[in-house]
Amino acid sequence: MCDMIDSQSAEKISRMKKLRRTLSESFGRIALKKEDSSFDEICVTKMSTRNCQGMDSVIKPLDTIPEDKKVRVQRTQSSFDPFEKPTNQVKRVHSENNACINFKTSSAGKESPKVRRHSSPSSPTSPKFGKADSYEKLEKLGEGSYATVYKGKSKVNGKLVALKVIRLQEEEGTPFTAIREASLLKGLKHANIVLLHDIIHTKETLTLVFEYVHTDLCQYMDKHPGGLHPENVKLFLFQLLRGLSYIHQRYILHRDLKPQNLLISDTGELKLADFGLARAKSVPSHTYSNEVVTLWYRPPDVLLGSTEYSTCLDMWGVGCIFVEMIQGVAAFPGMKDIQDQLERIFLVLGTPNEDTWPGVHSLPHFKPERFTQYGPKNLRQAWNKLSCVKHAEDLASKLLQCFPKNRLSAQAALSHEYFSDLPPRLWDLTDMSSIFTVPNVRLQPETGESMRAFGKNNSYGKGVSNSKH
Repeated sequence: MCDMIDSQSAEKISRMKKLRRTLSESFGRIALKKEDSSFDEICVTKMSTRNCQGMDSVIKPLDTIPEDKKVRVQRTQSSFDPFEKPTNQVKRVHSENNACINFKTSSAGKESPKVRRHSSPSSPTSPKFGKADSYEKLEKLGEGSYATVYKGKSKVNGKLVALKVIRLQEEEGTPFTAIREASLLKGLKHANIVLLHDIIHTKETLTLVFEYVHTDLCQYMDKHPGGLHPENVKLFLFQLLRGLSYIHQRYILHRDLKPQNLLISDTGELKLADFGLARAKSVPSHTYSNEVVTLWYRPPDVLLGSTEYSTCLDMWGVGCIFVEMIQGVAAFPGMKDIQDQLERIFLVLGTPNEDTWPGVHSLPHFKPERFTQYGPKNLRQAWNKLSCVKHAEDLASKLLQCFPKNRLSAQAALSHEYFSDLPPRLWDLTDMSSIFTVPNVRLQPETGESMRAFGKNNSYGKGVSNSKH
């Protein structure tokens, strides 16, 4: 009997070791460092780089990095962080090359990274970061297929947090979406991307600890029906593009853009969240699942079965969200299935053919006889409020392109004339700086007369130089 118990215990321990090994190999090297008096942030060492083809001219390819710079050893006793990326300043630069980044990748062998935690000093009796008892659950915010999200509070500093508790099952292992989200977010530091404070691993759960943001764009639009104030739309869109430009230049797709995944703070800060479906360019895969993005925000190329896509996928979602913020209703609210969703898109943008969309006939689900033949319309015919905001229709039309390669990139969209009345200092901000640190940049009160009032008073146009960089 004792031998049987020992055998069962050994088998269970072996399974747990495999689970921990999976987490170690997937999360990369993690070290906690005290950068902020409020929270320990997660510092990441990337262990490999890969070549990338088809990059935008704005992007510096990874293969230009000298060999001696690709793998570095972290100095844990120094305040200097050799892994900190230099702050990226988004400049307003006009370019003829507005193409999105293509994510066809070439894979190379890489060494499996290991997990190493360095806890910052604290008194023996006080709770520490990285421990389950460091946080108190306050209320449940939502529940998904593999995770439950709670509003919580840090016992270390009393600040509110969001706790994403992922259930671990020994038979199935750690949900890959959780590994993907944690491994990507731990290396992203930007004012418009939700901050991952901590990762807590126990036998039963994996908890991702995020900064707490009190609402999202979906709830915000529900609270203010009929379309948002045009100045607020502009600020929200600018922040969305700013966050996307940051991740796209790091070869990461979000792949699930929708209002529910755009968090809005009480100061108006917009933050990209829910990176469970996100993909990094470093993932050695040439094709991706086409079951991504809620149907209303899914681009036609993915609806038609394309599995080789680029950052252009995210840019279609940006166009849909832009129209929805202005018009007050979803741009393409399909009610039935993929066929119905495509019909709604083609009704506005026109049914594609080889002339308007080279290669469309080769997509798995494109059968010309299935679709009604429509000609393209001006977007204002479908969404009349676009005509009330200067340059809005033009920007929307350059985002909502059926042919993926024709869609404006995030970097190019930031240079569009639609943003020309914003203070020039917005293009000089460092990654972690909020747009609301710039004088006169603030949200306007949402009212039913927002669209009419906008034409009479524009706070950015007074006493501000609008010259481009």
